[in-house]
Amino acid sequence: MSEPTGRGYKTLAVRLPDELHAQLVLIAGLGGLSLNDAIREAVQELVDRKRGDKDLAAQAAQALEEMEQESATKRQALQALLGPTAVRATLPDEQPTPLRGRPRRGEPTS
Repeated sequence: MSEPTGRGYKTLAVRLPDELHAQLVLIAGLGGLSLNDAIREAVQELVDRKRGDKDLAAQAAQALEEMEQESATKRQALQALLGPTAVRATLPDEQPTPLRGRPRRGEPTS
């Protein structure tokens, strides 16, 4: 594997016990890999293995639901802050539509 360049990569500092580090260096060297490539392969194998884990899928679904609830709460807070005439963000091919929360007193309901 060659060293990645450009955007789309993160740098991590990983602390390993001396013995594990020595074993990893040996494995990488025997496999003709850089230490970075050996670590990347190990992480990819972990991600691939976890991807098929049913428990992880259930945890991910729960995390997604929590994110969606948090997002809805924040959206409502912004709507309350900006008022009923605020314009919601649109996709390039959409027309802006006003954000609507609960009608204020005396405001007509649609």
